[in-house]
Amino acid sequence: MSRAAAIAAIEKYFDNGSFLADLGRRVAIKTESQNPERQAELERYLEVEMSESLSKLGMTVRIFPNPLIFRAGKGGPFLVAELIEDPKRPTVLLYGHGDVIRGQDEQWRAGLGPWDVKQEGSRIYGRGTADNKGQHTINLAAIETVLRTRGKLGFNLKVLLETGEEMGSPGLKEFCESNKALLKADALIASDGPRLQPSHATIYLGTRGALNFILTVDPGKGAHHSGNWGGLLANPGIILAHAIASITDARGSIRIPEWRPNTLTPSVKRALADLPEISGGDDGPTIDAEWGEPGLTPAERVFGWCSFEVLAFVTGNPDKPVNAIPARASATCQLRYVVGIDPNDIIPALRRHLDKRGFPMVTVAPAREAIFHATRLDPESPWVKWAAASIERTTGTKPAILPNLGGSLPNEVFADILGLPTVWIPHSYAACSQHAPNEHLLAPVVREGLRIMAGVYWDLGEKQE
Repeated sequence: MSRAAAIAAIEKYFDNGSFLADLGRRVAIKTESQNPERQAELERYLEVEMSESLSKLGMTVRIFPNPLIFRAGKGGPFLVAELIEDPKRPTVLLYGHGDVIRGQDEQWRAGLGPWDVKQEGSRIYGRGTADNKGQHTINLAAIETVLRTRGKLGFNLKVLLETGEEMGSPGLKEFCESNKALLKADALIASDGPRLQPSHATIYLGTRGALNFILTVDPGKGAHHSGNWGGLLANPGIILAHAIASITDARGSIRIPEWRPNTLTPSVKRALADLPEISGGDDGPTIDAEWGEPGLTPAERVFGWCSFEVLAFVTGNPDKPVNAIPARASATCQLRYVVGIDPNDIIPALRRHLDKRGFPMVTVAPAREAIFHATRLDPESPWVKWAAASIERTTGTKPAILPNLGGSLPNEVFADILGLPTVWIPHSYAACSQHAPNEHLLAPVVREGLRIMAGVYWDLGEKQE
């Protein structure tokens, strides 16, 4: 049997509806990690659906409780599966997450729902189709196809599935630190996030970090009538608005020196200069050319620089305003940051900045315990060149290679704790609504992703040490 036969088989898998059937079965399991009532569903996804699927491939499967359950009473379980054919051959770790964000059932378009996979035209709808059930379903289907076509993989495979990524992957770091031998591999090859363009295969080598935090102004005086007290009492909303405005200029360029990276090096610039135009497809937003750090290209702004975002701002009662100076104001904010920014100094640097600008009354607190750290694999890594050559062999086109994704994933666990080269091959696109109603994959991207991964895994079985 041949590489071409494996790719033909994976095309048939998609064309005859088998992919939709596998994905539909997985999407139907309501694995909302942000919903405490879904713990049993998280367990069922691993213990039943994925355990059975991986066992059919001849893999040894084990389920582990989250280490934080014993310490903090929270955290979804982990699945580790392995198929060791020859210890002398390369070993690859495949990662995915079975949890999804809340279904937002009532907000989906008429005729659609989060827990039912439905294809309309080129779109395949359902919660988790893009993030991440669809993506690891593609990879596992390609693994199965290569295994059945060749009769063996030709390499060793380990699979790690978690169920808490949408909550910041609680317990993943501790689990990997305690199981380094079990998870030992030569490289991570995984899929999550979007392509640079829907029609252009992409490899990314790391991620921007993400730290969410809450800014609050609460004088402790309560709310008071604006006619009696207006002009006499400081307005928390106005104070917080000015504090936030001090963090960037009017076009969003960051003013805090410690948040401005020095790692947009010539080599990173060269890699980003070769990228095609950033696009979310026909339904994607138009880039604001005058927003962000001046003097940088769009690719440099999102892949090589930091961005500060205000995610939510509340003061008073927005739904039912009253004529009162509000008691307090709060904003949930975020810094997406690249390699070169000290994550331990992000909030202290903000504190110093606010104090210097005259806003000591603004409190700063992390929005959640877990944060994602920034990572970046050297684009000159042999694993990168090998993966890019495999993808080009399948598609006939060189993939876009990003030093890091604009978004965030727990990639530091694989890069730093497990010490692995990390190669991510995404099968989604930026306008997929992954954290919103009407989440979907694009069928042409899925079909090409299946072909790409069948080629990657076939070539991996022939890879020389």
